[in-house]
Amino acid sequence: MAAALYIAYSCPFAQRVWITRNYKGLQEKIKLVPINLQNRPAWYKEKLYPENKVPSMEHNGKVIGESLDLIKHVDSNFEGPSLLPNDPAKREFAEDLIAYAGTFTKTVYTSFKGDPVKEVGPVFDHLEQALHKFDDGPFFFGQFSLVDIAYVPFVERFQIFLSEVWKYDITAGRPKLAKWIEEINKIDAYKQTKTNPEELVEHYKARFLKNNLANVKVSK
Repeated sequence: MAAALYIAYSCPFAQRVWITRNYKGLQEKIKLVPINLQNRPAWYKEKLYPENKVPSMEHNGKVIGESLDLIKHVDSNFEGPSLLPNDPAKREFAEDLIAYAGTFTKTVYTSFKGDPVKEVGPVFDHLEQALHKFDDGPFFFGQFSLVDIAYVPFVERFQIFLSEVWKYDITAGRPKLAKWIEEINKIDAYKQTKTNPEELVEHYKARFLKNNLANVKVSK
């Protein structure tokens, strides 16, 4: 019986698991079940996932949540190419980077209510430095991995929004990050999941800037 992956197509957390599923070729083993976040069905919270968030997955009679736990679960419990490095040093660094993803996303999201141009540099520099550590390919560990998957839905959105509203280019002075974005955009498993840029900008403006528009200084 196929597992069921509950997602919202616009949700970056759900996108992590969706990419993992696609990359491992599990379209027949893991079925997507879209949930409307603006009108969540009552049964989802009552009978399936009390947290009432996406993503979640129903697999072997259990329901699992939290996107970073889910991408590890899909990688270790389903067939397809392994998405974590075998080398112990790389594996340890991978765990560190996956753990850092929460700090990265929180810092950038919080900056949208302040001055991102001053606040986001260090976390994007952290990614640039991480991409230099092993220096064996365009991705964090040469080959595409769960670390790339943990970051790309958010880098995708942050790049669009920071450029559109603050004219801030996350790749300026970060050649490894620029190359990483370029190469990751060639991966079909990811391309199929990308968000609509116009819809994203409108959504983020409504979500983050409605009380801050007067303070936003767009660089000319």
